[in-house]
Amino acid sequence: MGLLSDPYRRRALSRLILRLNTPLCILSYLAGLGWFLGLASPPFTLRSYMSENAMGSTMVEEQFVFGERALSYAREFAGHKKKVGGIPVAWLEKTMWNLGLEVYKQPFSRTLPFPDEMRERYMVKGTNVYGILRAPRAASTESLVLSVPCSTGQHNNQAVGLMLALASYFRGQIYWAKDIIFLVNEHDLIGMEAWLEAYHDVNVTEVLSSGMLGRAGAIQAAVSLELSSDVITSFDVAVEGLNGQLPNLDLVNLFYAFCQKNGLLCTIQGKLQRTDWDTLPAYVHSLQTLLLMVLKQGSGRPQGDHGLFLRYHIEAITVRGINSFRQYKYDMGTVGKTLEGMFRKLNNLLERLHQSYFFYLLPSLARFVSIGVYMPAFGFLILILVLKALDLWMKLSKCDAGPEEQLCDGDQGAAHAAAEESRPGLLILVPPLLICHATGLTLYFLPVLGQHLATQHFPVSESEAVVLTVIAIYVAGLALPHNTHRVLTGCGSERGWMTLKLLSLLYLAMLLGCIALINFSLGFLLAVTMVPVAAIVQPKGPKYLYAVLLVLVTPAATLLLSIVLYQELIEYPVSALECWQLFLQAVSEGLLDHYLYGSIVFPFIALFVYPCWLLLWNVLFWK
Repeated sequence: MGLLSDPYRRRALSRLILRLNTPLCILSYLAGLGWFLGLASPPFTLRSYMSENAMGSTMVEEQFVFGERALSYAREFAGHKKKVGGIPVAWLEKTMWNLGLEVYKQPFSRTLPFPDEMRERYMVKGTNVYGILRAPRAASTESLVLSVPCSTGQHNNQAVGLMLALASYFRGQIYWAKDIIFLVNEHDLIGMEAWLEAYHDVNVTEVLSSGMLGRAGAIQAAVSLELSSDVITSFDVAVEGLNGQLPNLDLVNLFYAFCQKNGLLCTIQGKLQRTDWDTLPAYVHSLQTLLLMVLKQGSGRPQGDHGLFLRYHIEAITVRGINSFRQYKYDMGTVGKTLEGMFRKLNNLLERLHQSYFFYLLPSLARFVSIGVYMPAFGFLILILVLKALDLWMKLSKCDAGPEEQLCDGDQGAAHAAAEESRPGLLILVPPLLICHATGLTLYFLPVLGQHLATQHFPVSESEAVVLTVIAIYVAGLALPHNTHRVLTGCGSERGWMTLKLLSLLYLAMLLGCIALINFSLGFLLAVTMVPVAAIVQPKGPKYLYAVLLVLVTPAATLLLSIVLYQELIEYPVSALECWQLFLQAVSEGLLDHYLYGSIVFPFIALFVYPCWLLLWNVLFWK
């Protein structure tokens, strides 16, 4: 307190901060980037372990022997699906009823805000079929879910067969203390969202569906199964959910433990972990896995049907059976034993999974990075904005000080010039703030609302009209500085741009800090690109260089760069034209994810990050 109250010490601290501001910002950026790159190395990671006592051991004897029955069910299901041209509702109801389950169906429909050309759908109608195995040893107060998405073609037929075989086997056991729901949902995420909303008696995404006729207990955990081959070589686990949510780490560790017990290979992000942690190739491999998780989590898109369960505080994962060219093959019996053991362990839970981590990064399934370890990397980047804002605040305060309290010896000319100018009020910040956020509102509302008008005047489809309108509004923001200066009459002062930049830096720091608490990966990706340019931009100096840098760190450019990086990491590089097509597809899916499932990435970018970037663009062209 004495340091802040003593004017001489305060001036000495101010001079030190002003003199070392740029070196401190450079060191902070390098520290943040270096800290993140070090997260894949052993000193930053911990070995995975089970925190929940009820699931601490895999010492259960799996006895599932219905592998051939699973294949028989799969062939029957495929035949009936081909015959009816979709999900065979009547056959599923009859089969589940014969297995002794309570069987229900749920018709639903959803009109998309604009056509989904990738999946060729607009008016979506479907039916979910589910059967409930009541627990013989307890009241129906808690339940588990095994779900299988029903897709067109031959995809996931084996998963439905295995699910029915597991239902047949589970029906003969007497140790179940929780209800088990066997769900076949149509139209992937849309069907799952319709079922979850009806089960919890809410309607947040405007899905039309019939009322839920049969319910079990409160859902404690869920597993979504995707399997399209009679044999598999490995299982891949997907953990990223809607808006970057992650399941409790104990659920991931439980599945990995049973895979190890039954000799199944288990991967994450499609990569098999290495055992030689101390070598450089192993570090590069872990870093690639970590980056893939960051890119997927940052997109905010659910990477499987499990991603929608997390919104309702239900821990869930998606497991995908992979049949590659590896030597070892595993049949349905081995896969069924793994799922049986997992459900038997979940059956022992006395309360919801809560003891392990909910915020983590996975360089492999055997090791993880906790929130307390990866957050400093983000903190170093935000520190740059704080240091630059402090620098601007001191320079603005210096304008009001007397000659005896001037702080910076090297910038006396600019300080006197600023002091001589008429001091503008805070009202000068209102026009750029209003104009930039009005542009953000236009970017958010106009593409979907104006799609029909666009199709009447231009030879494009509805989905093309939406995406092209987004791009047009986004690019039109580059003209905002000229329009803003017509509103700002008599306010082209030194203090004006410094005040506007101070507000922009604090605004950006607040936005990135808030989103990083929800979705660390999205916040870090935006921070690592936008922060350094936001710190250096000003109307003086190489203006055209600053303009190029600002365009390169805009959120759209960050998305394009993330697509290129993702394709390189999965070892499937694309050409410039293919990259542009993937970019347009990502924009379209981002809007659909928001309107269909409630993803916050698009509104966050359109309503907050883009206007903040426009404020920095105004600072650059301040006159």
